[in-house]
Amino acid sequence: MKLLEERILKEGKVKEGGILKVDSFLNHQMDIGLFEEMAEELYRLYGSENVTKILTLEASGIGIACIVGQRFKCPVIFAKKSKTKNIDGAVYTAEVESFTHGKTYEIIVSKDFLHPTDRVLIIDDFLANGSALSGLVKIVEDAGATLVGAGIAIEKAFQPGGDMLRKKGVRIESLARIKSLREDGGIEFC
Repeated sequence: MKLLEERILKEGKVKEGGILKVDSFLNHQMDIGLFEEMAEELYRLYGSENVTKILTLEASGIGIACIVGQRFKCPVIFAKKSKTKNIDGAVYTAEVESFTHGKTYEIIVSKDFLHPTDRVLIIDDFLANGSALSGLVKIVEDAGATLVGAGIAIEKAFQPGGDMLRKKGVRIESLARIKSLREDGGIEFC
């Protein structure tokens, strides 16, 4: 998606360790107009799939997922990184490792909100090593729901997550695929 690539080139900052900082428009301050364009593109790609639920991971995917859910006219569920007092009963769980935070989390989704009749589109801001997306895929599978695919804002194609999950049969549509992040701050797209 050209518009997203242009924003990455204009405002993205390459940090040490393969980190791409895009918090001025994607995952801290959010550009809702850009999110609407992204949602429109994801609807073009997945609109015929009869999506009934959008699933994302707290926290950075929530903003994008909400705008996508609005376009698909369906509820948005976010997997929580910790069980809170207001989650009663049974939950689906998976372990995920955050590339950015360097921590492992147990993510949870209440069984009240995800069912075998659901057709789920996963939305996330980044795909790098694939741990978060793998965890979300596991939750969809555990629920017996149908995974229609994943819509990713930015995929770091030089990291193994995308290839690994595609080999497992997961349909992944990334709006921007990065081939390399250079130490001089350069960004190259696939």
